Amino acid sequence: MPNDDSLKVSVLASSSSGNATYIETPKHHVLVDAGLSGKKIKEAMESIGKDINTVDSLFVTHEHTDHSKGVGILARRYNLNVYANEKTWEAMLPKIGKVPEDEINVFEHNKIMSLDDLDIESFAVSHDAADPQFYKFYHNGKEFVILTDTGYVSDRVQKTIENADGYLLECNHDVEMLREGFYPWPLKQRILSEKGHLSNEDGAHTLMDVIGNNTKQIYLGHLSHENNTKKVARTEVTQVLEDHDFAVGHDFKIHDTDPAVADPLIAL
Repeated sequence: MPNDDSLKVSVLASSSSGNATYIETPKHHVLVDAGLSGKKIKEAMESIGKDINTVDSLFVTHEHTDHSKGVGILARRYNLNVYANEKTWEAMLPKIGKVPEDEINVFEHNKIMSLDDLDIESFAVSHDAADPQFYKFYHNGKEFVILTDTGYVSDRVQKTIENADGYLLECNHDVEMLREGFYPWPLKQRILSEKGHLSNEDGAHTLMDVIGNNTKQIYLGHLSHENNTKKVARTEVTQVLEDHDFAVGHDFKIHDTDPAVADPLIAL
C-alpha cells in the first residue's frame, strides 16, 4: 500500500478533445488543465474516489479549449486558485467568463513555486498558443512531468524533465494516418509543424532521451481521435523503445489514456 506521504496521480482525461490531470499530496489536491465541462471533471474525480471540493489549485497550460473549457466554472464554483502565465490569462479570460480576482495567479514559465509540500516547475513549449507552458511536480523525492501540445522538445525542456518518476507525454498522431486522412492540408501542416503536436514516433524518441532509472510510469497522452488509436500509439512507442533496448513492462510501465475514462489513482 502507498504511504500517506506519496505523490499520487490520475490522468482524468487526455485527448485532442479534452484534458485534465489530478495530482495529490498530503497537503494539496490540484488539477492541471480543465478541458472538459465542470460536470464531467467532477464525475471523473468521483470515479477515482475523490471529491472535487477538496481541490485547491488549478494549473493551466494554455488557452486552447481542450485545456481550458472548464476553468471558469471550476474557479467560480469551487473557489480554486488558478495559475497561468500572463499571456495565457489574457487569451483565456474572454473565453471562460469571469474569474474572481483573488483566484487569478500569474505563474510565468521557467520558474519554480512552492505550495507547502508540493513544488511546481514551469517550462515553455513550442505550440500555436499565446504562451504555452507545461509543468513538473515534485513531492517527497518524486517527480511527475506533464508535456503535451508541443511541436518539438528543446534541449532545455529535455534537461528540465530528465529522469522523472512519471510522465504524461504527448503521442498525438500516427504520421501516415494524418497524411492520408481527411484533414485539409493547412491543418495537417500545422499539426506536423514545430508549433504543432508530437507524433507517436516523436514521443518515443523524447522518451528515449529522458527516461532514467527513476522512471516507472509513462502515460501516452493527447491522442487524436482521427489520426491515432491507443493500440497504434502503444505499438509504435513500444517498438521504438524496445528496438533501442529499453525494457518496456519491466523497468517501467506504459499506460493508455482516454478522453472519457479516468486512469486509476496511483502513487509514484
